[in-house]
Amino acid sequence: MKTLLIATHNRNKIREYAEILNPLGYEIKSPLDYGLTGEAEENGTTYRENAYLKAKWVADRLAMPVIADDSGIEIAALGNHFPGIHSARWAKTISPNADYRIVNAHVLSLLKDAKDRSAEYHCCIVLLQHPNDEPLVYEGVCKGHILEEAKGNHGFGYDPIFHCDEANLDFGVCSEEEKNRVSHRGKATRELLAFLAEPHLV
Repeated sequence: MKTLLIATHNRNKIREYAEILNPLGYEIKSPLDYGLTGEAEENGTTYRENAYLKAKWVADRLAMPVIADDSGIEIAALGNHFPGIHSARWAKTISPNADYRIVNAHVLSLLKDAKDRSAEYHCCIVLLQHPNDEPLVYEGVCKGHILEEAKGNHGFGYDPIFHCDEANLDFGVCSEEEKNRVSHRGKATRELLAFLAEPHLV
C-alpha cells in the first residue's frame, strides 16, 4: 500500500480521504503521524493559494509527496462568494469551538427570507512531489442549495444544511459513499487519482 501524506489536522478531512483512497491502495497519513504539529498561515486569496501554502509548509519539513486542499461553501444569498475561503474561520467567529449546530442555525437565520438559496461547495487539491516543484492542481465543485432546516448529522461542517442538486441528496443524511460520489472533494480527488495512476508517479 502506498503512503500519501495530507497536510491537515482535520480528522474529518482525513477520514474522507481515507474512505476514498484506502480501497485504491493508498494509506493516508497526516503531519501528526510524523510529529509535525504546526501548520501554515492561510493568507491566500483563493482556494488554490491556500492549498499550495499548506502543501508547501509540510513539504519543506517532510521529505515525501504531500497533498493539501482548501475548500469552502459559497452561499449566493450572502453575496461575494461568502464565506468561501473563509468558511472555517467564519464558523469560529460564530462558535469559537466550531460547533456547527450553532453555525448552521446561524446560516439558516440569515437566509430566513432569502429567495435564492443556491450554494456551492468548492475544493482545490494541490500535490507537491518535492518542495520546489510546480504545484499540480485538481478542483471540484458541488452545486446545490441551503435547506430550510438542518437534516441529520452525517458528514461534517455545513453538510446538514446542504442539498446536492446533482444527485438529489441531503448531505446530512446520505451515506459517505453517496456523498463521495458527487462531493466537491470527491470530484477533485478523482482528478488527482487519474494522475496518481500514471506509472511514473509517487
